[in-house]
Amino acid sequence: MESSCGFSSYVLNSTIISQEYFIMILKSHHKKGKENNLAEMSTYQKLLAEACDIPTRILAFKNKPPTPKEIWPPLPLSPPQCRSSKPKRHIPKTWERKLDAPYMVDDFCLNLLDWGSSNVISIALEDSVYLWNASNSSTSELVTVDDEYGPVTSVSWASDGRHIAVGLNNSIVQIWDATTTKQLRTLRGGHRGRVGSLAWNSHILTTGGMDGKIVDNDVRVRSYIVQTYMGHDQEVCGLKWSPSGRQLASGGNDNVVHIWDRSVVSLNSPTRCLHRFEEHRAAVKALAWSPFQSNLLASGGGVGDNCIKMWNTRTGARLNSVDTGSQVCALLWNKNERELLSSHGFTENQLTLWKYPSMVKMAELNGHTSRVLHMTQIPDGCMVATAAADETMRLWNVFETPAASCKAEPFAKFNRIR
Repeated sequence: MESSCGFSSYVLNSTIISQEYFIMILKSHHKKGKENNLAEMSTYQKLLAEACDIPTRILAFKNKPPTPKEIWPPLPLSPPQCRSSKPKRHIPKTWERKLDAPYMVDDFCLNLLDWGSSNVISIALEDSVYLWNASNSSTSELVTVDDEYGPVTSVSWASDGRHIAVGLNNSIVQIWDATTTKQLRTLRGGHRGRVGSLAWNSHILTTGGMDGKIVDNDVRVRSYIVQTYMGHDQEVCGLKWSPSGRQLASGGNDNVVHIWDRSVVSLNSPTRCLHRFEEHRAAVKALAWSPFQSNLLASGGGVGDNCIKMWNTRTGARLNSVDTGSQVCALLWNKNERELLSSHGFTENQLTLWKYPSMVKMAELNGHTSRVLHMTQIPDGCMVATAAADETMRLWNVFETPAASCKAEPFAKFNRIR
């Protein structure tokens, strides 16, 4: 038999000591006194060592092994909460300033409010256009048109913050110098009805009319009509150029959104759009290009649709659709965070702040008592101005962040526009 120190048996001078005998000794250890137990265990250890030809010290545990030193601190029962270094942003739920805006025209398809790069707000009230300098709270009247021309149906600042376009009910568009309050040009012949939407792209002023036409006007040259886009069956309610200036988004009272590419459309093919989106079920006025992701457009539908939709204008794919529960009148992207602000009509007449891309509702801002038809934002992006059918204009710090403070000190001396 092969000599072994395994678990099956032990050979001690030709005597087999089985596991049963070893267990018997262990049991007796608990029944006998301490001295007898130690004697028996010592005899057993010597016999076992001689049989296996090993030193006796290997099985002699005289002392408890030392307690190991703790090199690492004990783990907590639950992991600590991760703390972001970015401070949490406070979103004010109420307006900062409120001004009366009497005779505001209650028409979904018009665009009567804009905030220029020189920190001046323009607002159209019936037949007049007023200017407010948000830096020093000064106010002035730019123009009041004759009854045969009015009311004013759209206003839009050029990127220089000095020149402003004014669309009229009789199909005419005027170009004004706001610093000298002088009219520079009159654009005629582009439309056969009122001009309710305007959009600047450098020196090109794009106009949208009740006749469904979209016209590019080069304000530098004598023959200013340089391009016409034909695709809407009803009034053009919204126009927005992409930040790159290459794509134009248009929304109409025919529930359609078009994406036009300047390299595709020509005078010989005015109906050739890049994409045509027909998923909205009501008029589309609200359009907003993302400032942080190229080819991302948000659009909002009116009563009966109530949806905000996201589009990839390069591929034509719809990325998302959210039912807001009420008419979407205007959309604005936050320039400092990935957020989208929407203004609404019946029933709450609220502003809603959404987190992008999850489109989780972050906050609702209430105050207007009728549909919030118009929204625009200060050049640095943190403050928003709204104008509603309740004939008030309100200012909100909804986009303000700790890293971006508003430059406006709006309307400290005034609570009425006219």
